Amino acid sequence: MNRLLFEMADFISRPPGFYLLLVAMAACTAALPLGMTDIVTYGLSVLAIIISGVVLIQGYRDTAAIHAKLDEIVVALRETRNDVVGLEHSDPKEIKAVLKRIEGEAEALAGATEASTTATT
Repeated sequence: MNRLLFEMADFISRPPGFYLLLVAMAACTAALPLGMTDIVTYGLSVLAIIISGVVLIQGYRDTAAIHAKLDEIVVALRETRNDVVGLEHSDPKEIKAVLKRIEGEAEALAGATEASTTATT
Protein backbone atom coordinates (compact mmCIF):
# COMPACT_ATOMS: atom_id res chain seq x y z
CA MET A 1 0.00 0.00 0.00
CA ASN A 2 2.85 2.42 0.83
CA ARG A 3 4.43 1.87 -2.56
CA LEU A 4 1.14 2.69 -4.30
CA LEU A 5 0.74 5.88 -2.25
CA PHE A 6 4.32 6.99 -2.93
CA GLU A 7 3.94 6.31 -6.67
CA MET A 8 0.61 8.16 -6.77
CA ALA A 9 2.10 11.10 -4.85
CA ASP A 10 5.08 11.14 -7.19
CA PHE A 11 2.83 11.12 -10.27
CA ILE A 12 0.51 13.86 -9.00
CA SER A 13 3.43 16.06 -7.91
CA ARG A 14 4.87 16.13 -11.45
CA PRO A 15 3.46 18.08 -14.43
CA PRO A 16 1.47 15.22 -16.07
CA GLY A 17 -0.31 14.46 -12.81
CA PHE A 18 -0.96 18.13 -12.17
CA TYR A 19 -2.45 18.50 -15.65
CA LEU A 20 -4.66 15.48 -14.99
CA LEU A 21 -5.97 17.16 -11.83
CA LEU A 22 -6.58 20.38 -13.77
CA VAL A 23 -8.59 18.44 -16.37
CA ALA A 24 -10.61 16.75 -13.61
CA MET A 25 -11.36 20.12 -12.00
CA ALA A 26 -12.33 21.61 -15.39
CA ALA A 27 -14.66 18.65 -16.00
CA CYS A 28 -16.26 19.24 -12.61
CA THR A 29 -16.73 22.92 -13.44
CA ALA A 30 -18.28 22.04 -16.80
CA ALA A 31 -20.69 19.64 -15.08
CA LEU A 32 -22.10 22.35 -12.79
CA PRO A 33 -24.56 23.82 -15.33
CA LEU A 34 -25.84 20.28 -15.99
CA GLY A 35 -27.24 20.07 -12.47
CA MET A 36 -24.55 17.74 -11.13
CA THR A 37 -23.76 19.90 -8.11
CA ASP A 38 -23.68 17.00 -5.64
CA ILE A 39 -21.36 14.93 -7.82
CA VAL A 40 -19.07 17.91 -8.42
CA THR A 41 -18.95 18.70 -4.71
CA TYR A 42 -18.11 15.09 -3.91
CA GLY A 43 -15.45 14.92 -6.63
CA LEU A 44 -13.76 18.14 -5.57
CA SER A 45 -13.82 17.04 -1.93
CA VAL A 46 -12.10 13.76 -2.83
CA LEU A 47 -9.52 15.65 -4.93
CA ALA A 48 -8.82 18.01 -2.02
CA ILE A 49 -8.22 15.06 0.31
CA ILE A 50 -5.95 13.37 -2.24
CA ILE A 51 -3.94 16.55 -2.81
CA SER A 52 -3.54 17.02 0.96
CA GLY A 53 -2.22 13.47 1.21
CA VAL A 54 0.20 14.08 -1.65
CA VAL A 55 1.57 17.16 0.07
CA LEU A 56 2.06 15.23 3.32
CA ILE A 57 3.72 12.26 1.58
CA GLN A 58 6.06 14.48 -0.43
CA GLY A 59 6.94 16.40 2.75
CA TYR A 60 7.74 13.11 4.49
CA ARG A 61 9.97 12.04 1.63
CA ASP A 62 11.81 15.36 1.55
CA THR A 63 12.31 15.35 5.32
CA ALA A 64 13.58 11.76 5.29
CA ALA A 65 16.03 12.59 2.50
CA ILE A 66 17.31 15.66 4.36
CA HIS A 67 17.80 13.60 7.53
CA ALA A 68 19.76 11.00 5.58
CA LYS A 69 21.98 13.69 4.07
CA LEU A 70 22.58 15.36 7.43
CA ASP A 71 23.37 11.98 9.02
CA GLU A 72 25.90 11.36 6.26
CA ILE A 73 27.55 14.73 6.98
CA VAL A 74 27.69 13.99 10.71
CA VAL A 75 29.25 10.58 10.07
CA ALA A 76 31.71 12.01 7.51
CA LEU A 77 33.00 14.66 9.91
CA ARG A 78 35.04 12.55 12.29
CA GLU A 79 35.26 15.18 15.00
CA THR A 80 31.48 15.42 15.41
CA ARG A 81 29.45 13.35 17.83
CA ASN A 82 27.35 10.63 16.28
CA ASP A 83 24.82 10.46 19.14
CA VAL A 84 22.32 12.61 17.21
CA VAL A 85 22.25 10.35 14.15
CA GLY A 86 18.78 8.81 13.96
CA LEU A 87 17.35 11.23 16.53
CA GLU A 88 14.32 11.83 14.29
CA HIS A 89 13.10 8.32 15.18
CA SER A 90 13.09 9.09 18.92
CA ASP A 91 10.27 10.14 21.19
CA PRO A 92 9.45 13.90 20.94
CA LYS A 93 10.37 14.37 24.62
CA GLU A 94 13.78 12.83 24.01
CA ILE A 95 14.31 15.04 20.95
CA LYS A 96 13.43 18.12 23.01
CA ALA A 97 15.85 17.06 25.79
CA VAL A 98 18.71 16.51 23.33
CA LEU A 99 17.94 19.83 21.63
CA LYS A 100 18.06 21.66 24.99
CA ARG A 101 21.37 19.95 25.84
CA ILE A 102 22.91 20.91 22.48
CA GLU A 103 21.65 24.49 22.74
CA GLY A 104 23.11 24.72 26.25
CA GLU A 105 26.46 23.46 24.99
CA ALA A 106 26.35 25.97 22.13
CA GLU A 107 25.61 28.84 24.52
CA ALA A 108 28.43 27.73 26.84
CA LEU A 109 30.82 27.52 23.89
CA ALA A 110 29.73 30.97 22.67
CA GLY A 111 30.24 32.36 26.17
CA ALA A 112 33.70 30.80 26.39
CA THR A 113 34.60 32.20 22.98
CA GLU A 114 33.44 35.69 23.99
CA ALA A 115 35.40 35.49 27.27
CA SER A 116 38.61 34.46 25.51
CA THR A 117 38.15 37.20 22.90
CA THR A 118 37.60 39.80 25.60
CA ALA A 119 40.64 38.58 27.57
CA THR A 120 42.95 38.88 24.57
CA THR A 121 41.91 42.42 23.71
